[in-house]
Amino acid sequence: MGKIRSFVVAGLVGGALVLTTGIAHAEDIRGTIVRTLILSEHTRLVGDVTCTVEGAPCLAFGAPGITLYLNGFTMTGLANSTTGCSGASVVGEFGISTNNQSAVGVRGPGVVQRFRNSGIFFLGTVRGRVELVTASTNCISGIQVNRTSSSI
Repeated sequence: MGKIRSFVVAGLVGGALVLTTGIAHAEDIRGTIVRTLILSEHTRLVGDVTCTVEGAPCLAFGAPGITLYLNGFTMTGLANSTTGCSGASVVGEFGISTNNQSAVGVRGPGVVQRFRNSGIFFLGTVRGRVELVTASTNCISGIQVNRTSSSI
């Protein structure tokens, strides 16, 4: 995967690690994500992730030909732990969006759960791939494939 650098830490809030927004370059990600994080190179989780992003994806691919490695960790959104939706979905609030990038992948093992839309959303993606991922208690769908996508 090349050189791995730690993600920039914005600070601690209530004892939780808060990550800054920006582009991840073959990064290690863990903790709380407060704004959409754009991935530009292979990226891996090195701990569980809590997403507090509202109305937008937690993670979005920003380049073709890269993979997000969940490494056995869990990504958790803002949805209700029992019902997922709590009565309504939130437009655009995905766990992971392929963001019109091709030849991208999400590789487990790992869990993508409790997002108020879809856990993983394939939008305009050719040759996208998901392997060994559990999607649980997401409002709309665990893994949603837009009609402009192919080959999952």
